Amino acid sequence: MSAALESLLDLLDLEQIERDIFRGTSRSAVVPRVFGGQVAAQALVAAGRTVPGDRTAHSLHSYFLRMGDPGAPIVYSVDRIRDGRSFTTRRVVAVQHGQPIFHLSASFQTYEEGLEHQADMPPAPDPETLPTAEQMLPRYADVFTDPGVMDRLLEARAAVDLRYVGAPPFANVGTPQEPRSQVWFRTNGKLADDPLLHVCMATYVSDMTLLDSVLLAHGRGGWAVGDVVGASLDHAMWFHRPFRADEWLLYDQESPSASGGRGLGQARIYTQDGRLAITVIQEGVVRVPRD
Repeated sequence: MSAALESLLDLLDLEQIERDIFRGTSRSAVVPRVFGGQVAAQALVAAGRTVPGDRTAHSLHSYFLRMGDPGAPIVYSVDRIRDGRSFTTRRVVAVQHGQPIFHLSASFQTYEEGLEHQADMPPAPDPETLPTAEQMLPRYADVFTDPGVMDRLLEARAAVDLRYVGAPPFANVGTPQEPRSQVWFRTNGKLADDPLLHVCMATYVSDMTLLDSVLLAHGRGGWAVGDVVGASLDHAMWFHRPFRADEWLLYDQESPSASGGRGLGQARIYTQDGRLAITVIQEGVVRVPRD
């Protein structure tokens, strides 16, 4: 296991300070605020720790309310909305400096048999044939206006092996493309067999690239390049089938719409053997900076 993955696992191992109240810290991000995937994953950890062990997360719906302060702890308060025979519902509010910065609702279910069908996995190359972040990012060092961005990108992704199938948005600035992107990802090391951990790790990664397809549609390089400003607004995930975040997962992403200073991304995450594991939808602020 890499040191970066150990650090991320420590980040997700929240401190319980009271019944249904947990506290977490933050790690450095590419931009000077708390990374949205981090607060979403931590909130899901908090919710999951109040749920019986035989129930696994099947969906989450969340809103990013305020920009998080990476230098301050985050307190997660869990509300036990419902404990039914098959489903358990939790609501989590993340608070900093006395104000809510994030809200999450999550539902958990006991395993049961049922009807089965799924969308087919799209074609994608073998992830082992694609360049790693360490191999790819230096090629585009000249497009980042801040010389420290590349190092921060590498640091932010050190715990996860994330490989672009095509060129990332910052590779072809000024050239609009099809609003679709793919990445393969897995953690840089093996994880324990706890299903909640794998779901939370996928939640963490899901916020890294989902709005890339919005940027591609308009030939924009992204926040790291400085030709857009933005932030996540809301994030929803449905967990369909068991998966492991330490094994290759294909993140197939597209953007059906952008308007009103907002862009929508939707995606499906498949296991390497073709099982549809997760569906993700996110809307974010995507604005062109004023001169």
